[in-house]
Amino acid sequence: MNITRNIKRVVIVGTMIVAISFGGNAWAFQSVSASPVAKLSLAAVPVERDDLLEALNRPSGEELYYALFEGKSLANVAAANGADIQQVIDLQTEQLTRQLDMRLASGSITKEQYEAYRAEVPEIISRSVNPA
Repeated sequence: MNITRNIKRVVIVGTMIVAISFGGNAWAFQSVSASPVAKLSLAAVPVERDDLLEALNRPSGEELYYALFEGKSLANVAAANGADIQQVIDLQTEQLTRQLDMRLASGSITKEQYEAYRAEVPEIISRSVNPA
């Protein structure tokens, strides 16, 4: 009976030592916490001109974020603020095309991929602005 109790103690103490060893190493690194909802803080960020916010007549990115999070589309947001939805579509098309141009120039996509992606831009923007 005494041997059984000693074995249990050895197992418990050994487990604690291993846990402390591994745990101590893990605490040395910064932990990263993922949040399902991004927390926006615009207090320390310098105010930059945002073409999309201007096109949607929205005063802040935070308000736009929460409107989209609530399930509103860009078309809904534009209509609610008296914005021209075609201006939003043109802006997004220009921005997405510019990203494709940069990817082609950097060599991360081929000319064939560029052409295929470029052909999909109108459909992607249409679904983005007015999801079904």
